[in-house]
Amino acid sequence: MQMKKWGTGMGMMLALTTLVAGCGAAGQSGTNSSSGTNSTGGTHSSVKVGLVTDTGGLNDHGFNHLSYVGLQKAEQTLGVQGAVVQSNSASDYVPNLTRFAQQGDNLVIAVGFLMQQAVEQVSKEYPNTKFLLIDDAVTDRSNVTSAIFKTEQCGYLVGAMAGLMQKETSIKGINGKNVLGVIGGQSIPPVNTYIAGFYQGAAKTDPGVKIVLKYTNSFTDQASGQQMAQNEISNGADILFPVAGGSGIGSIDAAKAAGIYAIGVDANQNYLAPSTVITSAMKGVDTSTYEVIKQVVNGTFKSGIQYFDLANDGVSIAPTNSVVPQSIVQQVDKLKQEIQSGQITVSPNIPQ
Repeated sequence: MQMKKWGTGMGMMLALTTLVAGCGAAGQSGTNSSSGTNSTGGTHSSVKVGLVTDTGGLNDHGFNHLSYVGLQKAEQTLGVQGAVVQSNSASDYVPNLTRFAQQGDNLVIAVGFLMQQAVEQVSKEYPNTKFLLIDDAVTDRSNVTSAIFKTEQCGYLVGAMAGLMQKETSIKGINGKNVLGVIGGQSIPPVNTYIAGFYQGAAKTDPGVKIVLKYTNSFTDQASGQQMAQNEISNGADILFPVAGGSGIGSIDAAKAAGIYAIGVDANQNYLAPSTVITSAMKGVDTSTYEVIKQVVNGTFKSGIQYFDLANDGVSIAPTNSVVPQSIVQQVDKLKQEIQSGQITVSPNIPQ
């Protein structure tokens, strides 16, 4: 599908008992979201929410998983009825969104930048259904709200941490070559805003650092993520920042095998490799999902763009593992405060 680009103002372990396939096309099926539905006594059991994942699926250990976490929280605390379908390819987007709209769901959630055109189409066909588009914007529909995350801010913080770590050559795994590796899934705004922040943060704390950037052009191919990481490691990288969905899991595996370090993305990915993943740049997809569902329940749904950043816990960084010196943690905390106060403004664009 043709991909829409933002203007410069926007930039960009789930253990399931059953791994669901997508729905909306022949041979596909859906699932109820969780057993927590209506746990508040059914106060809002008439509110139905349908969640459509991107092709990374619910077990991507990040983006899609977090949207499901937000839906589960809404089921458990608000009592809404939730259901989830996974998209196996871009051709599933419209059928999956349409299925939930046809069956009368109050809110249909589209997880991911790549669904923008599908939301444009389906929201027009079902004007009485509310839609949440995560990571891109539809601004001309009264029934669509869009969640945009300022991930350049958390990207800056983990980049600054990586730059500071480069100076700690006494740490096993830091090789003194002053090279960082970045692996992107696709060159699209939700990926590149993370990377833009990482570049700026690393340059702030280590002006001489070299950053090697490669794209897998996939969010699901772990082998490709692993190969890209191995290439960057061979070029001297001793800390990797994979912003590549499921492909990034392969990059973390490569870092672990090489005895170097990685920074997780979207969710706290330390559990994937506790000694390897030193921190994670986190996107509050769960926060945005839950907040918009609550707006539907309370009758306060608002169309347009809703921004999520450090100030409203829409982005953040995970606690560090024991490899990171406390002195570095303190310096990064100071930079966080300076971003929040406006002393530091982080651009969503990768420096040229």
